Amino acid sequence: MEIDPDLARRIRVALGQTSLVLVGMMGAGKSSVGKRLAAGLGLPFVDADTEIEAAAHMTIPEIFAAHGEPYFREGEVRVITRLLETGPTVLATGGGAFMNETTRGHIKARGLSVYLKAEVDVLMKRVRRRANRPLLLTPDPEGTLRRLLDERKATYELADLILDSHDETHETVVLRLVDRLANHFGLEAAV
Repeated sequence: MEIDPDLARRIRVALGQTSLVLVGMMGAGKSSVGKRLAAGLGLPFVDADTEIEAAAHMTIPEIFAAHGEPYFREGEVRVITRLLETGPTVLATGGGAFMNETTRGHIKARGLSVYLKAEVDVLMKRVRRRANRPLLLTPDPEGTLRRLLDERKATYELADLILDSHDETHETVVLRLVDRLANHFGLEAAV
């Protein structure tokens, strides 16, 4: 995957101190796409969930088990707010982060939000690879995922940009996202 270095530079200039904030459901590819996007644009990559775990000295499943989801969400707001102050970065957020009105406000003020939109079958295929999804520890994980997506979809669609994350390579998604960013900023690709 090769992003034109001049286009990457112009996107960085257009961003200024604004971070690119990837939002969407678990399994949408926020971390995988985010790492590749950051590398291609020459920006730092930060995963909010990893930062939350480092701050808490616990894994996310351990935080949920010991303290519950409300406690986790409070910490998530604090960590994302802090991370947005260090822009520009490519920031991958947890699936529920954008649901919080305070977090959305901070993202709106300091970031450009990108909703990586994926269908339930694609999400399930991806989340089955990892057993660290506390919200899916239910008798019907697919039903839970469908319900969460139904509840969250309208809020995710408040993002500045929406990009379908089909069942395709992360590199392809990154290149399509770079095109969307170039269009958003009115930049033309170098010939």
